[in-house]
Amino acid sequence: MSGRRSRSKQSTVSRITDDQIADLVSKLQQLIPELRRRRFDKVSSSKVLQETCNYIRSLHREVEDLSDRLSQLLASTDSDSDQAAIIRSLLM
Repeated sequence: MSGRRSRSKQSTVSRITDDQIADLVSKLQQLIPELRRRRFDKVSSSKVLQETCNYIRSLHREVEDLSDRLSQLLASTDSDSDQAAIIRSLLM
C-alpha cells in the first residue's frame, strides 16, 4: 500500500501537462529538417518522435563516418607535417 501512495505522489509532482507535451513536440518538429519543411502541415506527435529518432540515428552515423575519415586522414599524414598541425589545431 505504501508503494501505491509513493507512486501516486511521484506522478503528481513530476506530471507534465498535455500543453507542455504539445509545446515540446512542436519544438522538436522545428529542429528536425524533414519535419521543418512541413511546418504548416499537421504532423502527429508519434510521427515527430519517430522522425526525431531517425534524425538522431543519422547524426550518429554521420559522426561515426567523420570520425573514421579523420582517423584515416591522420594515419595517412606525417605527424610533423603542416597538414597534421592544421588538423590538430582544428580539433582543439
